[in-house]
Amino acid sequence: MIEIYTPEIWYFIVMLATFVGLAAIKIPISVSLMFSALAGSIVFGEFFPLRHLVEGGFAYLDTILVISSAMIFMESIKVSGLLETIAGNMTVALHRKPTFLLVLMTFFIMIAGMITGSSTATVLTTGAIAYPVLKSLGLSKRRAGSIIAMSGIYGMIAPPINLPAMIIGQGVDMPYIGFTTPLLFVTFPIAIITTLIIGVRKVKPVDLDEFKKTRESEPVKGFAVYLPLIVMVILMVLENVSWGFSLGLPLIFMISALIAVVTGRRGNILKISFTAIQNALGILSILIGVGMFIQVMTMNGVRGLIVGYLNSLPQGALLLGIALGIPAFGAVSSYGSSSVLGVPFLLAFLGSNDIVVCSALSLLAGLGDMVPPTALAGIFAAHVVGEKNYFKIWLSSMPAFFITMIFATLTIVWATQIGRFVNSVFFYPVLIGAFAIVAVVLLLIDKRKESVA
Repeated sequence: MIEIYTPEIWYFIVMLATFVGLAAIKIPISVSLMFSALAGSIVFGEFFPLRHLVEGGFAYLDTILVISSAMIFMESIKVSGLLETIAGNMTVALHRKPTFLLVLMTFFIMIAGMITGSSTATVLTTGAIAYPVLKSLGLSKRRAGSIIAMSGIYGMIAPPINLPAMIIGQGVDMPYIGFTTPLLFVTFPIAIITTLIIGVRKVKPVDLDEFKKTRESEPVKGFAVYLPLIVMVILMVLENVSWGFSLGLPLIFMISALIAVVTGRRGNILKISFTAIQNALGILSILIGVGMFIQVMTMNGVRGLIVGYLNSLPQGALLLGIALGIPAFGAVSSYGSSSVLGVPFLLAFLGSNDIVVCSALSLLAGLGDMVPPTALAGIFAAHVVGEKNYFKIWLSSMPAFFITMIFATLTIVWATQIGRFVNSVFFYPVLIGAFAIVAVVLLLIDKRKESVA
């Protein structure tokens, strides 16, 4: 039983109350985190711990560099026309295979999240480009918005960039290494399942003439427009297989961005960079605030108290707290949820496969972007599809939301067994085989729909 008069309890209450109170009155999340950290240090007896605030603010400097360069790359390939070209060419090639195209568009939407680590950036870039295709497939605004919002969340959790996992790992001094296979396991299968649940019964073949009339611009012709993406993939593969090759993700993204502005539609790299950083400032400032918050929690003993308390709970109560608490707190900020709850929950499960547990916790944190009142993924998806009442999209997403929540919780329960599988030589053959089987099934469904029509 935890002692309620422990000073650390009151430190945590002050920090949490300050954070929630400031967020409730629409103070930016980053500023709320900074002031809650400052409040925690003041009640601890440190009026202005400049060293700790600065040290915490720079804790995620590497991540900030990655996100900044990734946002510049995404803006550059958007300006070059690459994203519109990929979406348009897929639609033209697969217009008679709506179910197969639906799943491919889910993967397309996820791309921006995989690169930027942000669900909102995903919804506003690849999500916005995918909407005309989803509309041409016969999906309503509500269903299309649900797929865009949930795909944005899965994309933000999928590799190579997963900010919640980076935040949780940083909080326990765990490097962001070895996450690729666990994150593939917890994102792509569930993305396929939930997309089909939302849209498979409603899709129909695309009317190409109508689709060509509604798209904003013609695809860019020629192979050169694809070069930025090809170069990025090649450099990332070389980075992972090593052999002494190490450019780092920020430099890889910047090289690819420079190629993009000269291969497709021409763009000014300085203007593109300015726009991208301006769009990313909210995310980057949150990371600085999260670093300060964790640093002060460590300084005043709150972090140790939470870990000790969680370790004393029965596993059933602990899992229920994880399944409900992390997404609920993510309504304020999925990144804040990762730091405040994700870190101590991971520490409570030490001894299991830490990387798999961290991956599942990051998925639960990502779900916070669909929890009211903020529900950033849902609100921006409603804006993209032109739905005035975002609650319609939220309600349509609830089956996918709860399936994902249950799946992530079960992944934590079986983390050790899943860890053995994803780290074995069988993982990629099984994954590729499963995708092949799914593709065949989807094509058969489309063939049956075509014959019935």
